[in-house]
Amino acid sequence: MISENFKRFGLEPFLLEALDAQGFSKPTEIQERLIPAIINGKDVIGQSHTGTGKTLSFFLPILQVIKPERQELQAIVTAPTRELATQLFNELRLLTDHTEEGKAIVSQLLVGGTDKTRSIEKLKNQPHIVVGTAGRISDLIKEKALKAYSAEILVVDEADQMLDMGFIDDVDHTASHMAQNLQMLVFSATIPEKLQPFLKKYMNDPRHVKVDPEQATAGKIEHQLLPLRHRDRLKVIVEAAQAINPFLAVIFTNTKDQADEVSQALLDAGLNTERIHGGLQPRERKQIMKKVRENKIQYLVATDLAARGIDIKGITHVINYDLPKDLDFYVHRTGRTARAGMSGIAITFYSDGDQQSIERLVKKGISFKYVDFKKGEWMTLDKPPVGLGRSPVRKQETSGSKKAVAKPKKVKPAYKKKARYRQAKEEQRQRRVKSRTKK
Repeated sequence: MISENFKRFGLEPFLLEALDAQGFSKPTEIQERLIPAIINGKDVIGQSHTGTGKTLSFFLPILQVIKPERQELQAIVTAPTRELATQLFNELRLLTDHTEEGKAIVSQLLVGGTDKTRSIEKLKNQPHIVVGTAGRISDLIKEKALKAYSAEILVVDEADQMLDMGFIDDVDHTASHMAQNLQMLVFSATIPEKLQPFLKKYMNDPRHVKVDPEQATAGKIEHQLLPLRHRDRLKVIVEAAQAINPFLAVIFTNTKDQADEVSQALLDAGLNTERIHGGLQPRERKQIMKKVRENKIQYLVATDLAARGIDIKGITHVINYDLPKDLDFYVHRTGRTARAGMSGIAITFYSDGDQQSIERLVKKGISFKYVDFKKGEWMTLDKPPVGLGRSPVRKQETSGSKKAVAKPKKVKPAYKKKARYRQAKEEQRQRRVKSRTKK
């Protein structure tokens, strides 16, 4: 059995069967370090980037401790976006579908942009676990439709994004209505200082596990740097997209306007493209993600916030139209490819001004290859182009040698005198012209 390595956690047979069905061979680092702690009732903070297996690190222990015979809500999982909540719910269903007859674990998805009345109707029979957006879950608790008081486990996924998007108050409201012996499981790429008061309010001596970016970055990603030189960025993205001809490429932009602009340029070039960002209506975003999962799209243009936490299978290429302003997002972006043991390529456009950011990424352990393309053909560059990607190289000072000092460029002594002479001659000429004009 593929799931043999998970047996030592003492997981229920239906969970091992579900892991087998999905082909999971062994636990990831974050799963190894958190699953036992969560099963034993500990509060935990899982600090990791995408692709580390954090979703299973909380779903497996939660499903292990849920008691199907108790017909009441026992666990709440919150996410910052509808897309992430839906993805989490789908992964949960893959695990619960293998429960034995008579021991079914009932779950429900609660997200904004859907019919609240219908959700309230379905909650007449409380599920064992709910997954949803922080706002919708908080609203349903206020409506007294979701009976949170019986739930002892709360998962806060992508907590830093919850904070950035202003949803942490909704999570706070939810936590305050849950059982007194609340077990909180927080997962986040970063733990901002502004998040600390919330964590201290609800967490009791949490187990903090951090998986560093170097470990989180998939080993089979080839990181490439493409110099823009003086070329038009929009033109280059079209040519690059045509040159790679991917199974599925995700193109990341820093703003919604850029996403619209890039998407339109690719569409104008006849490429099968969609875009996803926070400016789209929920229904439109849902339709686009459905098309992507059904392999009907070849190029998806996305902003970081819209794509955060979305796991799309089959991504062969990631293209950074710009380097992200927060370099931690570089790992999030590139981690979309090379999933489940596959390989992938991450291409980043860069110019002179990006050199410091690239050096910081190299210090994080990311190894880059310089590439370019000509007439649709990709080529590897032996070294960065002149003026791009090169750090100033200083000669090493040898023992006993004098330190090299840059000498100022000499100015010829007669330079200023000659300049004044030319200026006087020009003024004299203009006076003569003026005098002749008057005559």
